[in-house]
Amino acid sequence: MRAEVAATILGMALLTYATRAGGLWLMGRITTTPRLDAWLRSLPGAILAALVAPAALAAGPAEALAAALTALVAARTGNLLGALIVGVAAVYALRHLL
Repeated sequence: MRAEVAATILGMALLTYATRAGGLWLMGRITTTPRLDAWLRSLPGAILAALVAPAALAAGPAEALAAALTALVAARTGNLLGALIVGVAAVYALRHLL
């Protein structure tokens, strides 16, 4: 492996670690309020939706419908494994129907 490639990988790893450790260090020094706690609890879902929605909508109607169905099942049941299974089955079925 070339030295600049190894240095780039090492630099990216150190920066990733620094941002994670820095976030943990900072949150250890902040007194959280109920509003901040609620915001932090909803953040992973919002980030996931922001990453998945554009890809699902750009992929086609079968994927968009399957994503909506998956979100509905996850919201109704709270069972993420069940929602995942429904989503995969929905994409499979809708691709063959549409």
